[in-house]
Amino acid sequence: MADAAAMLALNQAHVIETSSLDLPGMQALIDQAFYLGTCEAGGAAAFLLAVDQDADYASPNFLWFRARYPRFVYIDRVIVAPSHRQKGWGRRFYTALFEAAAAAGHAVVACEVNAQPPNPASEAFHQALGFAEVGSAVLAGRGKTVTYLVRKCG
Repeated sequence: MADAAAMLALNQAHVIETSSLDLPGMQALIDQAFYLGTCEAGGAAAFLLAVDQDADYASPNFLWFRARYPRFVYIDRVIVAPSHRQKGWGRRFYTALFEAAAAAGHAVVACEVNAQPPNPASEAFHQALGFAEVGSAVLAGRGKTVTYLVRKCG
């Protein structure tokens, strides 16, 4: 069982890269997750949370993909605490997610990466995993510009 409070604390420590949530919001995402990968070491040390096209979710990034792809899995947030980076957690989570998405018949796995403020580590990571750019957006009121990425399943 996922520890929503620990995941929320990790999320809130990385709001610049993700976005702020409250505990009910985190629990709602967990409850409808298509895939949830976690590493718990005295709290949440890393997690990847993804939903599919049927999620009840008002995120403008999720809705951008929903308007363009009939079947997809959307990576809403992936966070690895600094103490657990460079240990393969991200790659393990993504590998498991790709397998689950393909087995469920999804067409693509989708996500966004911050272009402003820049997140070059995430950009390089996603490029190495075969993601390709399919669009971008300025998120009004958030001070962010994002690049939308997809990777075909299968």
